[in-house]
Amino acid sequence: MVASQANWPNWWRWELDCSNPHLLKRMQDRSFNETELREMLERATSFRPDSQVGRWAVETTHSGRAWEIIVEPDTAAQLVIVVTAYAIG
Repeated sequence: MVASQANWPNWWRWELDCSNPHLLKRMQDRSFNETELREMLERATSFRPDSQVGRWAVETTHSGRAWEIIVEPDTAAQLVIVVTAYAIG
């Protein structure tokens, strides 16, 4: 993942893991693919802790709409696991 955001955490630069079965199902349901997901992360504007400890909500856009991508950094593997992504609003 490329970070244009200078003050983002170190895990922001780690490789993505997009193999989560839940994510793959949501990608199909919500009509986006891994390339579009990576592009959304490139456009990310902010992040905050998610309601589930250890996860983060990343704010971005896709097709002119606001989206959130939920990620979970795996410190041991130095991977960012993408949990899900969805349009908001």
